[in-house]
Amino acid sequence: MSNQPIPLSVLDLIPIGEGFSVAQALENSTRLAQAAEKAGFKRYWVAEHHNLKDIASAATSVILSHIGAKTESIRLGSGGIMLPNHAPLVIAEQFATLESLYPGRIDLGLGRAPGTDMETARALRRDPSAKGTEFPEMLEELLYFFSQESAHKRIKAVPGAGMKVPTWLLGSSTFSAQLAARKGLPMAFAAHFAPDAMNAAIEYYRANYQPSEQFPEPYVIVCVNAVGADTQEEAEYLATTELQKFLSLNQGVEQYLPKPVENMNALWSPSDAVRVKHQLRESIWGTEEVIRERLTSLVERTGADEVMVNSWIHDPEKRIHSHNVIAKAWF
Repeated sequence: MSNQPIPLSVLDLIPIGEGFSVAQALENSTRLAQAAEKAGFKRYWVAEHHNLKDIASAATSVILSHIGAKTESIRLGSGGIMLPNHAPLVIAEQFATLESLYPGRIDLGLGRAPGTDMETARALRRDPSAKGTEFPEMLEELLYFFSQESAHKRIKAVPGAGMKVPTWLLGSSTFSAQLAARKGLPMAFAAHFAPDAMNAAIEYYRANYQPSEQFPEPYVIVCVNAVGADTQEEAEYLATTELQKFLSLNQGVEQYLPKPVENMNALWSPSDAVRVKHQLRESIWGTEEVIRERLTSLVERTGADEVMVNSWIHDPEKRIHSHNVIAKAWF
């Protein structure tokens, strides 16, 4: 590893842990953002989700505005806004407003999934069959509302027109990699829940990247789950919350983010264990030494320009400590 390692950033879904309220979850994440800023992380991104019992990040731009007021320098963004849920004009207005409040600190990461089930997607009042609701078309419309050209049209984003809010495409397959390469946009890959297409997506993106004025070079963030602790045993114990989270997702069971357990074998079948461990094979759990070794391997394998870490840790103090361990391991 070089003397100047690549940046680390934070993804947060604002988890609602067992025994915590939504208000406490928001406060816990605000404190994490402050700790991440102090520890040297570059970005703090919040991911839009809806109708999930253990995730409080539905009103993503509202949360970012609050965290912006409680921090000073860390970049803030969406990881991501699920564009099919929204009119592009509204998202341009929201993120240009954030950029106006916190100049030079805002990123707009976009995803094409609804971030929920289809019934809830319909409740969000987005008709997937309506004209102009295909993701590439919606992206084109959103980028138009950020353009200088749009400032002279009758319908424009105020604020938004002429504001170069950095726009990222998020993905867990090669689809977003292809679109990001074609549009000359940076890409963040979701290896924290869908690592299967990671290498193919990154390779395609770099090989086919079309430079843009704002982003002349390709740029890749790889996101992984991570747990740092003072001992390996503690890290693996804390990580059982993550294992339970993905086990419940695979089984369609709703629950608050659970406390860690001593023995996962009491909760899952052998086939469940194989499935969850395969899905989470890029997760990094351990001491500073293990974190450093695994992060270095990830960067060498992927050529990532930046790594983003997500954590499923029940105890908010241990979650903050985990990020401090990761920062000390890397910087």
